[in-house]
Amino acid sequence: MLNLNIRGKLQIMRKSFVTLTLSIFFAGCTQPIEHDVVIRGGSLYDGLGGSPRIADVALDGDRIAALGDLSDRRGRLEIDAEGLAVGPGFINMLSWATESLIEDGRAQSDIRQGVTLEVFGEGWSMGPLTDEMKRQTVERQGDIQFDVEWTTLAEYLDFLVARGISPNVASFVGATTARIHVLGFADRPPTAEELERMKALVRRAMEEGALGVGSSLIYAPAFYADTDELIALASVAAEYDGMYISHMRSEGARLLEAVDELLTIAREAGIRAEIYHLKAAGRSNHDKLDAVIERVEAARTEGLEITADMYTYTAGATGLDAAMPPWVQEGGHDSWVERLKDPNVRARVEAEMAVPADEWENLFYESGPAGMLLAGFKNDDLKPLTGKTLAEVAEMRGTSPAQTAMDLVVEDDSRVGTIYFMMSEDNVRKKVAVPWVSFGSDAEAPTTEGVFLRSNTHPRAYGNFSRVLGRYVRDEGVIPLEEAIRKMTSLPAANLRLLDRGTLAEGNYADVVVFDPAAVQDHSTFEDPHQYSTGMVHVFVNGERVLADGEHTGATPGRVVRGPGWKEPAPPE
Repeated sequence: MLNLNIRGKLQIMRKSFVTLTLSIFFAGCTQPIEHDVVIRGGSLYDGLGGSPRIADVALDGDRIAALGDLSDRRGRLEIDAEGLAVGPGFINMLSWATESLIEDGRAQSDIRQGVTLEVFGEGWSMGPLTDEMKRQTVERQGDIQFDVEWTTLAEYLDFLVARGISPNVASFVGATTARIHVLGFADRPPTAEELERMKALVRRAMEEGALGVGSSLIYAPAFYADTDELIALASVAAEYDGMYISHMRSEGARLLEAVDELLTIAREAGIRAEIYHLKAAGRSNHDKLDAVIERVEAARTEGLEITADMYTYTAGATGLDAAMPPWVQEGGHDSWVERLKDPNVRARVEAEMAVPADEWENLFYESGPAGMLLAGFKNDDLKPLTGKTLAEVAEMRGTSPAQTAMDLVVEDDSRVGTIYFMMSEDNVRKKVAVPWVSFGSDAEAPTTEGVFLRSNTHPRAYGNFSRVLGRYVRDEGVIPLEEAIRKMTSLPAANLRLLDRGTLAEGNYADVVVFDPAAVQDHSTFEDPHQYSTGMVHVFVNGERVLADGEHTGATPGRVVRGPGWKEPAPPE
């Protein structure tokens, strides 16, 4: 028989254990739910264009966990967003960060504007490549140097992620890339067998996650492709619910005819289509924009899914190749440079540069030498000319502007990065207000240090999205903030058929921006482009904070975002 003292002690211990267990249970029931991140009290813009509401946002892992009044919950990281706007991450519909991300994966110029997805593939894509295309890619490199360690487009995107990048990335497969892969730089249509090989390249890229087919038809050799060739490639993309997206054959003298070609491709291929960087280029063409909008609106009423994107400046940027006729560029860069050494060829090229052209897009004529700002050279001896106009350099050298342009191509052994002033500010405002127009920088994503300072860039690389929010929303009231956010988030996401991105909704990927609408501002100028935008406070990519209190954290959580046709590779046997 147990001693009464021992029995009493055991009873007391049992009661204490029960009491402790119940205390732990009820304490667990009343403690707040914990999330990785809670963003509190911001003006929440869901990306769909509706009015904002004051609400909290909780993030767990790479997803949005909850929205609303989360006062009964806590976050391991708590962010006070009172007085700030909270929205989905912005989508850059036309990015040329293909090489800048290899040099610096932080994409500082874009992250500091709230861009969380870079979309590549304007005609040229970083795969699929032949050995000769790889060699040419290395040979044509400028300030940024890298080895080509991939072959397919998917391998390139995976290569970026393996190196570490802050934004997500996605890409169209380039119609130009497929053409060069099969035909090189020849000015001829493909044979039936060659066209099938081009289509096979597109099919593989679509199954690897490409968003569709992109073209850039003012440049050689893309210029050599006829409409039927483009329909054939677009039809393959359509099989995978992809999109056809195009820098059209003309943005100037034959702008309306170029729009008609895009609409024909959309109809015949049964595919969604988008106009890259919608514009009416050249003073004599500014009044054509209304007719373009009317044509697209009519096509949309007909049932075609036609959209466009734009950058928010009156100048574009490309190379001096866009100032010279395509015939002189047949055969590729080396052939072009060699021809420009022939006095007879130079005389013909100069004569054609001096007059308007229906057959090709003559940016020399549309902008004029005084409207052509030289921005990027490979040759260190020519870099002092950076920031001067072609007219100024021609005067310095005592040669005609056309001859100067040809000399610069030969001396730099490059297309020479050039900014062309050719649009109207009134048209920029008009495009900003069009509901089916999204935004793309048409630029790399540089930093204000290192190799990027060796050349100038277009200010759109640092300010395109901030300029929408600051100048056209806050300062000029062209569109309300909720509409601007829709056009940078859910609109492009829906156009690209991207699931779980582009809106703030439970279960979506946690690409989230927090910014001050009263302070967001672009600072980059044509004279001094390497200046970051300000006013973006926090940016999350896949739930990880890459911008904290306006400064880059160094985090690189970016992933590949794959198109609707992606087929997950079968596991190895």
